[in-house]
Amino acid sequence: MSVSLPQVVNKTKWRLIPFMLMLYILAFLDRSNIGFAKETYQVDIGLSNEAYALGAGLFFVVYAFLGAPANLCLRKFGAKRWIGCTTLVWGALSVAMGYADSEAKFLAVRVLLGIAEAGFFPGMIYLTSQWFPQSNRASVMGLFYMGAPLAMAFGSPLSGALLELHGMLGHPGWYWMFVIEGTLAVAAGAWTFYYLDDVPEKARFLNANERQILIQQLSNEESQKSASSIMEAIKNPRIWHLALIYGTIQCGVYGLIFFLPTQVASIMGSSVNFMTSVVTAIPWICALAGTFFIPRYSDKTQERRKVAAATLLVGGVAIMASSIAGPYGAIIALCLCATAFFACQPVFWAIPTSMLSGSALAVSIGFINMFGAFFSFAAPIIRVRAETMFASPAAGLVAIGSVACIGAIAIMALSAKNSAKPLLQQ
Repeated sequence: MSVSLPQVVNKTKWRLIPFMLMLYILAFLDRSNIGFAKETYQVDIGLSNEAYALGAGLFFVVYAFLGAPANLCLRKFGAKRWIGCTTLVWGALSVAMGYADSEAKFLAVRVLLGIAEAGFFPGMIYLTSQWFPQSNRASVMGLFYMGAPLAMAFGSPLSGALLELHGMLGHPGWYWMFVIEGTLAVAAGAWTFYYLDDVPEKARFLNANERQILIQQLSNEESQKSASSIMEAIKNPRIWHLALIYGTIQCGVYGLIFFLPTQVASIMGSSVNFMTSVVTAIPWICALAGTFFIPRYSDKTQERRKVAAATLLVGGVAIMASSIAGPYGAIIALCLCATAFFACQPVFWAIPTSMLSGSALAVSIGFINMFGAFFSFAAPIIRVRAETMFASPAAGLVAIGSVACIGAIAIMALSAKNSAKPLLQQ
């Protein structure tokens, strides 16, 4: 019985994407759950606002610098061992947060958590390039990217429920949140060693004929890319261009994430409570739909540049519009904003993965991700500084939206011809 490439790709999706999605949800929860316990945690261990902000920022600093070397380790040691060990370690460190009962311990664990998680996200992007043909990559990464809005939409109730365990066995609620969510990651890391295959040549879930079809397609695509060294890739201005674009996208993402609950509460004229948390989930549910349909459209048309630019532009305009619209209009604008910022990312990643291969691809993904982490760190600073400078909450939204719009222009500045061909064939 003959098997087609789409059938093999679909089978590979069902094997890998749910697993990758689960890991991403756990990673997002373990890096952000400190925000849910902020108030009680700070009081219980005597942590100042400055130390809390420093710990939150240090995570992104070490995370940024280690993405590229971590991807080289993934390439050297294999996905199963590297991702399995990475997940085990970050899960154990998340558990350790339950025992971080002083400022020094808090800072140390946050730094170590940033080191442990540094290899995960760029590793997942690299993994998609090793398992999926270029024509399917945007929709595949769109499914993977659904992990972030899923974590935001459903992670809040989970973390909130765990915080309600306050006093059980003499421990505060934040202790149980860190320990239980970290333990889930440890279990997922252990499962990785059994479940994940390093490369298509070792795929146990495909038969010999299916493996050959997938390997041949990926090999044909690789042969069309120019060989390039690590240094040639990093020195190339197009990689810097892509890195700066990704930074503007992440500025929009984290300029929204860090402030959405308080912005929704302000729109509703209330404090942050259960009702505002329910309304806050609406933009993330919309983002789920966007990250499913928009990358699929990009794959169907094989148009990356225009789709990514238009989507990011919508996000930038929408977040600015949320500052002047009425209550219902503001919520609609925030839904458009969340949808656009998250749906743009998988379409964007289809561009660099079409240009490079091998070690150069692994390092370039980490390099581009590094800029994203720096802009993630800068996003709340940009928003707050703008609000302070102009004495208006709307100024922060306009600042974040403007950065996103600049990113859309930068995407269009990538010529259609050059953004679709191998890196060194210029």
